[in-house]
Amino acid sequence: MRVKIQTPLGDIVLRLYDETPLHRDNFLKLVKEGFYDGTLFHRVIKNFMIQGGDPDSKGAPADKMLGVGDPGYTIEAEIKDGLFHKRGALAAARQGDEVNPERRSSGSQFYIVWGQVYNENQLRQLSKQIMMQKLQVEFNKLVARHRAEIMQMRRERNHVGLQELQEKLAAEAEGNVGQSGLTDDQLKIYSSVGGTPHLDGQYTVFGEVEDGLDVVEKIQNSATGRADRPVDDIEMRIVVVE
Repeated sequence: MRVKIQTPLGDIVLRLYDETPLHRDNFLKLVKEGFYDGTLFHRVIKNFMIQGGDPDSKGAPADKMLGVGDPGYTIEAEIKDGLFHKRGALAAARQGDEVNPERRSSGSQFYIVWGQVYNENQLRQLSKQIMMQKLQVEFNKLVARHRAEIMQMRRERNHVGLQELQEKLAAEAEGNVGQSGLTDDQLKIYSSVGGTPHLDGQYTVFGEVEDGLDVVEKIQNSATGRADRPVDDIEMRIVVVE
């Protein structure tokens, strides 16, 4: 499925991934309802991304703080290894891990990646960081499953048992995740096309720009003021491409 974002700076055609059906169907539903029409690209960061989808941005005065509006619900995360933050990727915004450990997506807010091109040394370091993040996420999942056992050991002051369990879970996490950080495909794309690899595995990517990447570039180059809001409003209308 494809949708077109119409802006004063030109049109952006997006292809929505079938691999993320919850996000695809929700986005299409909102588009058909006209939910996005009149909303703004309210947060723009050069060499990073452009963000929109806040219903509170419709007709918002210049001094209004934006970024917390939504349709009243969130969406279950659909974070897939093969879908990553290359330049032109469409992804769902969300609240941070501290209040949203399940990484559920905003019901409406989205961003389109611009990012940057990385050299070999930068990618090597990023790959290590991403691998460590994956290990920590997997370890935390395993700890949650053994929570009752851990709490019982703590009550019994069983330090030896806790240490043995921790080592066991760390080894299990490493076995589940392996030694891979960035894949060969990611390394190739991030070193040529560009993107934001540090966001991989953290947010749901559910589509990509098929046409209009030059418009994304224009928008991310826009002059911005407080809270990264463009000085000149960039209003959008989104339609389904038949």
